[in-house]
Amino acid sequence: MELFRRIFGEKDSQQRVGLFVDGPNVLRSEFDVDLDEVRDIAVEYGPMALTRLYVDQNASPGLIQAAEARGFEVRTTSGDVDVRLAVDATDAVASGQIDVLVVASRDTDFKPALEVAAREGVKTVAIAPGEYGRSDALRNAAEDAVTL
Repeated sequence: MELFRRIFGEKDSQQRVGLFVDGPNVLRSEFDVDLDEVRDIAVEYGPMALTRLYVDQNASPGLIQAAEARGFEVRTTSGDVDVRLAVDATDAVASGQIDVLVVASRDTDFKPALEVAAREGVKTVAIAPGEYGRSDALRNAAEDAVTL
């Protein structure tokens, strides 16, 4: 039955979802993104196994506190946020922690992570912060795409 669901895209309430949010590319004033809305979209695919927000060292303490209060695990990096997010997402897929990979970003750097997930039989979802912030390459690499 699981193979049937994965092949035909039927949503399964038992699928474990990993949400990976690219903070610097999504949480920008021009997009006015609500983290609760992003999480609510991911929850539609099943229970959350991982809910992560990636930020750089310049993220405000208020943002970090607000994200943690909403159930996000905040990962702060002094280097490239994209690399850390892509490695963590790919690791979650490879280690079998998730059945659905949801990436919220406007950055095409995550296309390879979505492609690896799809090859491994993991459902992929791309969330764009808005029409202006949408990456067609990312949207095309994902099975499902949502624009906020």
